[in-house]
Amino acid sequence: MKQLRQELEVDPREGAVSAWASWFALFASSGTLVCCALPALLVALGAGAALSSLIAVAPGLVWISEYKVEVFAFAGLMLAGSGYLQWQNRFAPCPLDPALRQACLRTRKVSARVYSASLMVYLVGGWFAFVQPLL
Repeated sequence: MKQLRQELEVDPREGAVSAWASWFALFASSGTLVCCALPALLVALGAGAALSSLIAVAPGLVWISEYKVEVFAFAGLMLAGSGYLQWQNRFAPCPLDPALRQACLRTRKVSARVYSASLMVYLVGGWFAFVQPLL
């Protein structure tokens, strides 16, 4: 019986890979906001002076804007990888211990929310980088 229980239990760190991938995807997709959505928002609000001050303080923003296609490609790859891990882990078994099981389920929900937020950030950045200039 003890051996069967050990075989059914799952290492709680398996879901952590998916959670870390979601946080990394959020970090990668936030670069799309910095390169495109934030400058467009500041200019649309008539805060061009604030944008120039922001660029003076963080000149790396210009580099990110110059390489926006690469930034979006990298963020898209990170989102695709994270989505794949989310999909693979969606029905993974949780540990038998009630406390560990609740932690496993909670981690899964948080990871799905972070991934959804990452997708929204990516889509907003993509809108301002590629679609809005055409209108």
